Amino acid sequence: MKQNKNYLDFVSSIKESLEWKKLESGMIQIKMENAVVFNFISQKLFGRPRFSYIDLEEFGSFIWKQIDGKSTIFEIGKSVSEKLKDKAEPLYPRLSQYFKTLQLHGFINAE
Repeated sequence: MKQNKNYLDFVSSIKESLEWKKLESGMIQIKMENAVVFNFISQKLFGRPRFSYIDLEEFGSFIWKQIDGKSTIFEIGKSVSEKLKDKAEPLYPRLSQYFKTLQLHGFINAE
C-alpha cells in the first residue's frame, strides 16, 4: 500500500531555467514568459509584452531565499516563523498554499 507523503516534508528547488533576481530592496523579482496561445495572440495584435515581471512581497521573497533544494517546507516554515513572527500566521496553511502556487506556475520543483 502506497503511503501519502506529508506535503510539509517536500523539498523544493527553483527551476534552473527560471530567470529571477534580488532587487536592491531585497525583494525578489521573477521573469515569466507569457507563452500561452492567448498571450501570443495578444502580443501580436495588441502589443502585449512577451515577459511579465512578478515582484514578490516580504513573505514571498523571504520564502524564495530559503528554497535551496535541501530544506523541507516544514523547515522553511520554522525560519519564516522566526523572521516574520505573527505576520506569517496562519503559517503552515498559508505556506503550503504558497508552495502549491509556485509549483503550479512552474517556478519550483517539489519532491
